[in-house]
Amino acid sequence: MDDVEKAILISFDESGAIDSALKSQAVSFCQQIKETPTVCRLCIEKLCFCRLVQVQFWCLQTLHELIRVKYALLSLQEKDFMRKSVFSMCCFEAIDDQNNNAVRILEGGPAFIKNKLAQVFVALVYFEYPLTWSSVFVDFLPHLRKGAVVIDMFCRILNALDDELISLDFPRTSEEMGVAGRVKDAMRQQCITQIVAFWYDVVSMYWNSDPDLCSGVLDSMRRYISWIDIGLIVNDLFIPLLFQLILVDGGSDQLQGAAAGCVLAVVSKRMDHQSKLSILQSLQINRVFGLVTGDGESELVSKVATLITGYAAEVLQCYKWVNTDDAKGVSLELLNEVLPSVFYAMTNFEVGTTFSIVQFLSCYVATMKSLSPLREKQLRQVGQILEVICARIRYDPIYRDNLDMLDKIGREEEERMAESRKDLFLLLRSVGRVAPDVTQIFIRNSLASSISSMSERNVEEVEASLSLLHALGESLSDEAIKTGSGLLHELVPNLLSTRFPCHSNRLVALVYLETITRYMKFVQENTRYVPMVLVAFLDERGIHHPNFHVSRRASYLFMRVVKLLKPKLVPFIEKILQSLQDTVARFTTMNHISNEFSGSEDAIHIFEAIGLLIGMEDLPSEKQSDYLSSLLTPLCHQVEALLINANVLNPEESPVKIANIQQIIMAINALSKGFSERLVTTSRPAIGVMFKKTLDILLQILVVFPKIEPLRNKVTSFIHRMVDTLGASVFPCLPKALGQLLAESEPKEMVGFLVLLNQLICKFNTSMHHIVEEVFPAIASRIFRIVSTKELPSGDGISSEEIRELQELQKTFYTFLHVITTHDLSSVFLSTKSRGYLDKMMHLLLHSACNHKDILVRKACVQIFIRLIKDWCTRPYGEEKVPGFQRFIIDGFAMNCCFDSVLDKSFEFHDANTLILFGEIVLAQKVMYEKFGDDFLAHFVTKCFTSAHCPQDLASQYCQKLQGNDMKALRSFYQSHIENLRFQQNGSLVFK
Repeated sequence: MDDVEKAILISFDESGAIDSALKSQAVSFCQQIKETPTVCRLCIEKLCFCRLVQVQFWCLQTLHELIRVKYALLSLQEKDFMRKSVFSMCCFEAIDDQNNNAVRILEGGPAFIKNKLAQVFVALVYFEYPLTWSSVFVDFLPHLRKGAVVIDMFCRILNALDDELISLDFPRTSEEMGVAGRVKDAMRQQCITQIVAFWYDVVSMYWNSDPDLCSGVLDSMRRYISWIDIGLIVNDLFIPLLFQLILVDGGSDQLQGAAAGCVLAVVSKRMDHQSKLSILQSLQINRVFGLVTGDGESELVSKVATLITGYAAEVLQCYKWVNTDDAKGVSLELLNEVLPSVFYAMTNFEVGTTFSIVQFLSCYVATMKSLSPLREKQLRQVGQILEVICARIRYDPIYRDNLDMLDKIGREEEERMAESRKDLFLLLRSVGRVAPDVTQIFIRNSLASSISSMSERNVEEVEASLSLLHALGESLSDEAIKTGSGLLHELVPNLLSTRFPCHSNRLVALVYLETITRYMKFVQENTRYVPMVLVAFLDERGIHHPNFHVSRRASYLFMRVVKLLKPKLVPFIEKILQSLQDTVARFTTMNHISNEFSGSEDAIHIFEAIGLLIGMEDLPSEKQSDYLSSLLTPLCHQVEALLINANVLNPEESPVKIANIQQIIMAINALSKGFSERLVTTSRPAIGVMFKKTLDILLQILVVFPKIEPLRNKVTSFIHRMVDTLGASVFPCLPKALGQLLAESEPKEMVGFLVLLNQLICKFNTSMHHIVEEVFPAIASRIFRIVSTKELPSGDGISSEEIRELQELQKTFYTFLHVITTHDLSSVFLSTKSRGYLDKMMHLLLHSACNHKDILVRKACVQIFIRLIKDWCTRPYGEEKVPGFQRFIIDGFAMNCCFDSVLDKSFEFHDANTLILFGEIVLAQKVMYEKFGDDFLAHFVTKCFTSAHCPQDLASQYCQKLQGNDMKALRSFYQSHIENLRFQQNGSLVFK
């Protein structure tokens, strides 16, 4: 070996035995060789004499790169040498006939070397055929007589030509598309007829003795059928040969499949639909129908199934596009002939990925609409389509345990099936529209069949039948479900009364409960079925199911059912509460272990359902109080006990106890959702007293655990709920609650605190004045320590999460200020304790009104200023309520926000939100004029018109429109003025 060969071997080494520095040096050396002027001859020489495949591959790869990147720079002699050398290698000839040691690459070389050689050959074709090397294919054909080695190489070249240049399966540049067109045109004119004859001769001669070779030939041929003259293939020679190969007994599956692929290419070739129909009719495709019933695992059956389905899709397209009745009749006849085999193939095994089962069936169902009313044959086909859907949505039993345990494999399979089912259920919906009765009968029979087998082994069949029924419900209107249209009056009661032996399976249990819930509107109208619904949810099929995932989902669905059926459930409340006693006891019993119930959403939904039930005014007052007390009292006792013992908790117990408290708060919160403000404050105030006591107890959590964020969040959420539930009677609790929440607030907690204040102000308006006046100074102090008129902090020391929290705090603070001003509470800012923050607040609002990236924030800030001007400024020349405020507004807000910020090109008038902001800015000018009169006009007109060298009449027009009542005209005039000023700044317009 010389240095070049050694370097190539080292660079290709993957064993890890070579020193990395040496390998890097070898790679660098090989790269240097590629840059030498003699690299072409070097590579050809190595290919002639070196048998090392690494060296051969490197040389071929280098030649390929040279042709693709630098071919135009090569001399004519180098191009000629490369052309002759590559051609000789491909034709199994030695480049140097005088040397007995010459290597022939085709002789025993691995497939990847031959494929790379074919790639080099095609690269030459790209640049030289047909203009320079016009006879390349004609010259190659005589060499095919040398036998299988050269025939195989020629097929590889044709395949590479398709992959690298012709096939539209890969993205192509416009240049590549042009070259491909030129190559195809030349081949059609010059040699494609001879190539087709070669295909025929090889296959007819060698199919029995060398099926692998013939399979390769047919695979190449399949690629070319789409663009050659179809008459070269569809004739009395080739088509019979292809069907002979497909139908031969005991033949090679690979060869038979390759022949089927060629027939599919014929079927799929684009052409006039009338011509296509004639070809489809002449094929007599029914000859291969019998092969579909063979072994579904074999390659042949899969290929034939793909052929049949592809044929059916083309026939369907012909039916849609042919114009004459005769042609439509022929299409329909061919379709009816092939559909049974298509349905069988679709039902029993996977069809090729290029064929969309759903798309084909959807198109066929769409054609059925034109055949209405459907004949018996079409009705049968509808049933077969439903069989296909049912088969395709059925899980493979091999995944049963994985799906039940929901491990990684089960999760992946469930996700795959969910995605697959989307289109299939859309198809079911289409079928249901075309043939509703047939669809419902099929689903009824499918369900009946599942029930009758009564075996735990038919899990997948039961799940599929229930899924069909659920999907049917998704496609029906609420009105259709209410009235029990079709067979629903039979299907729903059967569903409710059925207990499947496989109900312990997670998937079956889940889809059963989802299906019951979907048809709840039917039960709502037929209340005699309410007891059956309750039993299904409350026994081991639902909330008491042994599978955690099922019981959790059942709890949520039961809550939805209660919401819908609430008035109908009053007679059953006692029974429901008894059934849920064990679930509730997990919360109301002392010292339950929280990690036993780590995902407590299910129990929370149960408490919400109970709250909805016992919160109805239909219940007697005494009973309602007893029910609520029996739940709240033990929950509150638990919280009190945990709070008393909080100081003696060891570190290991603390997380568990905190989790317990969290779950209890969530349960109480959910329970309270069923009680209206009117009930707890007016008709039954005793209930309100219970909730107030509960709130007092839960507020103690903030004292004992002031810095535990999850607990703070849960208590805050409960306060929100009590504001809606208790109304004004919550006021006595607010000072203590707000004081405790504010005491330990970090930026994230401060956001929640401000949101709570916003809710309180929106609900109670000026009644909140004293409370807001008390807390505002502390809020302002905290906020201004963090947020200033400068950009929010950033850099290496600040995480993206911290920045996001600060941004959220800033936006929430602006909302808070907006809520205060729009609810007649702006006097809070002028209190003795708050005045110290007024200047900072004004400058922050002004900066944000002019510069904030969020247009909606800017709009809110402008609206705040408008409200403050209205609140704090009397008519012109009146006494100033806030000394200096009017001057700040005119000099700062009017000039910076109402003029400078809108003049900036970043103020985009084409944006809808920006236009709304602009409307507020114009309104602000109107309000300033009304409050400040000529003082405002003198400053603003000077800045906006006189200083900008605008004609005097423009300023007069502005004043006139400002004094009028047409806000739309004022806005339009001011926008036009700003846009003209922008043009003037750019030198594009001079005022006249």
